[in-house]
Amino acid sequence: MNAASARKAWAIMALKTSSTELDETVMDMAELGARLAARRKAAKISHLPRNAAVDRTPSKQALLDQIAKTGANW
Repeated sequence: MNAASARKAWAIMALKTSSTELDETVMDMAELGARLAARRKAAKISHLPRNAAVDRTPSKQALLDQIAKTGANW
């Protein structure tokens, strides 16, 4: 495959809305955590409930059981 056909293959496979330019905003995770904490405080939410786990697959439950045996809490 030469360079021209490689570019053509890339152009065909790429989404029309995708861009090779990195113009998207990058968010700092520490800033995100602080913003979420502030929103929770403003909404008076002290504790977020964990997933009720009603739709867990048997393999996921087996994994969590093995994690629990080690003393960890997932």
